[in-house]
Amino acid sequence: MEHEQPPPRVPRRRGRTTALIAAALVLGAVAGTVTGYAIQSGRKPTPLPPLAQQKLDTPKAQAPNDATTVKSINANRWHKTDDDLTKLLVEAPAGAKSEGAGYDDLDSYAAGFGAPGGAFRYLVEDGFRRVATTSWEQGDIHVGVHLIQFRDFKGADEYRGGQSGYLYKERYAGNGGSDIPGVPTGTGHLWVYADTQEKPGYYPVRQARAVARRGDIVMQIFYVDKRGREIAESDVAEVAKRQWERL
Repeated sequence: MEHEQPPPRVPRRRGRTTALIAAALVLGAVAGTVTGYAIQSGRKPTPLPPLAQQKLDTPKAQAPNDATTVKSINANRWHKTDDDLTKLLVEAPAGAKSEGAGYDDLDSYAAGFGAPGGAFRYLVEDGFRRVATTSWEQGDIHVGVHLIQFRDFKGADEYRGGQSGYLYKERYAGNGGSDIPGVPTGTGHLWVYADTQEKPGYYPVRQARAVARRGDIVMQIFYVDKRGREIAESDVAEVAKRQWERL
């Protein structure tokens, strides 16, 4: 038996109805927008609520200290040791013949050591950053001052400790030295050499040294009497104290 086929479905005429609904929606949206604009334009502007914090606090620049490392330095930290380091060098006393202040590069500075190659390597390992120097002469006295800056206090303290260790040895100062007035114990010391240094064809000379660390900077003071006369410890201490205060 054959199944009877269903009658064909007559399509509905939706075009006119759809167009009318769409037009109504558009007109409603336009009318609402115009009405809302007309109402809003007649009102006074509503002021925005005040900020909960009228004055924003920004981080203040922090000075480097014994907790400072390369990783802890940020864009908000600034200190005078980040500026021109020669500005922190102690000034020559009145009447002295100053040789001026400036910078030495790592090669030139390492060349002043007895073993330049080893000095270069150790300075790099300690995180050498830069060194500012000045010197002057006053009669037979020659004074040289070095400010050696490292990338953090740890490298600076390593260097200070190494230099201090050498000065205890007999071939150098050969004595325990003394504290520098005003410098915390363990961060600075001065030594007056017990013996004169002699070289054929030259006057015997007598030396004194002062080494101290403040933050990431090590100050070294070389004090020399070119006639080999005894050096007063107080004279060396006075220069070291003035340089420490500059830092």
